[in-house]
Amino acid sequence: MADPSVKYQTVDDLRRRARRRTPRFAWEYLDSGEGDERSSTRNVESLRRVLLTPRFLKGEMEPDVGTELFGVRYSLPVGIAPVGLTGLIWPGADIALAEAAARCRIPYVASTVNTADVSDVGPRAGGMGWFQLYPPRDVAVREDLLDRAQQAGFHVLVVTADVPARARRERQTRERVSMPPRITPRHVAQATLRPAWTFGLLRNGIPRFHTLEHYVDRATLRELAGFVGASLGGTLSWDYLAETCELWPGPVVVKGILHPDDAERCVDTGANAVVVSNHGGRQLDAAPAAIEALGPIVDRIGGRVPVLFDGGIRSGLDIARALALGADFTLSARAFMYGLCALGARGAGFVASMFEQQLTSVMHQLGCEHLSELRDRDPRMAPT
Repeated sequence: MADPSVKYQTVDDLRRRARRRTPRFAWEYLDSGEGDERSSTRNVESLRRVLLTPRFLKGEMEPDVGTELFGVRYSLPVGIAPVGLTGLIWPGADIALAEAAARCRIPYVASTVNTADVSDVGPRAGGMGWFQLYPPRDVAVREDLLDRAQQAGFHVLVVTADVPARARRERQTRERVSMPPRITPRHVAQATLRPAWTFGLLRNGIPRFHTLEHYVDRATLRELAGFVGASLGGTLSWDYLAETCELWPGPVVVKGILHPDDAERCVDTGANAVVVSNHGGRQLDAAPAAIEALGPIVDRIGGRVPVLFDGGIRSGLDIARALALGADFTLSARAFMYGLCALGARGAGFVASMFEQQLTSVMHQLGCEHLSELRDRDPRMAPT
């Protein structure tokens, strides 16, 4: 393939190619939201309404787009957000994402329900690995999961708060996407039209929840389905969060917060950071856009802990917008997955490089040499 940096200038360019290379059932899992998908659309559209005012006559500048978080220096203020069923979306995705994070020195958040074992993924991330926890009902399973993640080199724990129950996600239901995945004749027919994906599946095997198979006596798909449904989620409470903070030796981040009261209580309970997010619009179609919830939460937290942002990031400009409105760091899931589906194993690194170039350009245009200066660029929402 020719230099992709010429043909693919934006994440939307990658998204269009990704859709052509991914079987429909896998695409629907990645790209869909909940209900009429207004919440996921609001995330993107509201973020693009954020205006920033340039300041000029700054002389020669060399913008620094690196940042420090939890004592680690990252090359960019963006990380790869957790995604479940990664190996269904693109075969071998977990390892590719972890290795891209190591090369680019950005965080990779491995999901409890990704399709590679934590012990395989952790070392590939080169110290950039964070582990996302869907709260197990069984206390012993929780303790063992956390121990395995720690032993694998994950140093930050991300507790997902915004999935109290499985959402409907109608597009996925129509395509018969299940948890764990079952490849049906319908799926096989769709896969034959996407040879790159199919060859990847033949190399990597049918995607399975390898991290969770450790807790099932007979790790058949049926047994795993029963375990996931009966054992994960629906249990997170303030007491559970406090216990988890005590168990994990490193920073604990609570992901999926939209209300200032919840954010403040997370900190009081022991969390070291919160992520403002509506789960990519995949849980509640009436949820506000994540960017609209960011400011009030930043004000309430008042700098006590970092506030991270996840919701609609598609460019370096979007990263700058979130930082200008008070976020200390950002996460993106779909953008990196679009890159992976479009370009294969090199795709996630390509997206990181795209973000770096875009963010550097934006900082030049705004007259900012350091990320902290973005908050002085009069961020405001354009009228609808």
